[in-house]
Amino acid sequence: MDRPTLAVWKFASCDGCQLTLLDCEDELLPLARRFDISHFLEASSADAPGPYDVSLVEGSVTTDTDVARIQDIRQQSRMLVTIGACANAGGVQALRNFADVAAFRSLVYARPEYIDTLEQSTPISAHVRVDLELPGCPIDRRQLIGVLTAVLAGRRPGLPVHSVCQECKVRGTTCITVADGTPCLGPVTRAGCGAICPAYNRGCYGCFGPMAEPNTDALVGSLRAHGMSPQDVGRVFRTFHVARPEFQAAAEEGQRP
Repeated sequence: MDRPTLAVWKFASCDGCQLTLLDCEDELLPLARRFDISHFLEASSADAPGPYDVSLVEGSVTTDTDVARIQDIRQQSRMLVTIGACANAGGVQALRNFADVAAFRSLVYARPEYIDTLEQSTPISAHVRVDLELPGCPIDRRQLIGVLTAVLAGRRPGLPVHSVCQECKVRGTTCITVADGTPCLGPVTRAGCGAICPAYNRGCYGCFGPMAEPNTDALVGSLRAHGMSPQDVGRVFRTFHVARPEFQAAAEEGQRP
């Protein structure tokens, strides 16, 4: 039986989610034997033409060239999985969506007229159909392995939609907001990371994006009650998933006097 073909693609990103695949260590070689890796420039110079059974796509769309390229990848891919906050929501670079990009170009580049860039950083789903979004910044290696294993088994992967708070309860982590008043986005952030930040007495950054039906209004009130200024409340929601409507609305609400 032919092995399913796997392609890994990079758009505007830091490569961290691709590196998560390489960091799978003990699981990587068995997976590599089960897939025919057709395109993965982070790991190999091999570049076989499509079609592909599975395409993993990292990064956001920021140029006209990106738009044409992702449409071509979609046409060649039976299943397209976006990996990470950049591909799913535009990433931290989506902060440009709320600023003057022309001014940024003039400040950074000596000849800004030669820079080809769109006014906004957009997720892959804004341009093509996406079959599955794998959250995180970076993604979680266990979830990635689970997705690839599900593909091999011919079933649809299951991903959690509840909050990081439930993961804290599972691992027995004391709630740092209740115990110490530490600001934390865990109540509105999607699970999947294993609550690693609260386990080290650090509030959740929200890098896995909003959970299903997040109660951001209540969290904004809690953050303000614990002493955060309106500016800081707005800033804490404007990171990895700044372009997500749920976090964008929370940032605007939090900044109100």
